Amino acid sequence: MNIPAVYEDDWLLVVDKPPGLLTIPAPGKQKRTLIKILNDDFRNKGSGCRLHPCHRLDKQTSGLIIFAKGKSMQKRMMQAFKEKRVRKTYLALVYGKPAKNQGWIRNPVNGKSALTRFQIIRRLKDFSLVRVHPVTGRKNQIRLHFKQIGHPILGEDRFVFRRDFKIKAKRLCLHAQGLDFLHPVTRESIHLEADFPEYFKRFL
Repeated sequence: MNIPAVYEDDWLLVVDKPPGLLTIPAPGKQKRTLIKILNDDFRNKGSGCRLHPCHRLDKQTSGLIIFAKGKSMQKRMMQAFKEKRVRKTYLALVYGKPAKNQGWIRNPVNGKSALTRFQIIRRLKDFSLVRVHPVTGRKNQIRLHFKQIGHPILGEDRFVFRRDFKIKAKRLCLHAQGLDFLHPVTRESIHLEADFPEYFKRFL
């Protein structure tokens, strides 16, 4: 598979995950996962290190994901995520037109507090392009928050029924576009962006 590397050094690898691919194995699910593909590639190239995911993306979500070269680096990056020292930026296509051009969604997710900031980039006839910053990292937070405010993400089929909406998208239109963090070793400020996904362009 063509999985672009967006950033790589002696400690980290950041790739642009395609939609439809699990990050790590799940019970009863496909065995071909992102972590297996990348580690197989590293092994074939004669690399002695092993990659470990520092966070996850849903199977249907595309975009940037960080892998550590070794368990100790994984622990340091996961701690940075836990302490909210990694800023994540997503792009989403959502049904309808949210009333506010920007704002916060503060609804609990699975009984836990959750906070998402959003900004409308472009309004079209039946849907909107939105930039999203999840402050907390609850499971399915972005998908649930936009469903809760009445503007679910295009292609959503887990938390809403697709037949209830005019536009039919073949896949979930959610893309992890940006990452900002302080490198745990070099202390350099890292800013990364993924390319605008083709399946978004087709809708726009």
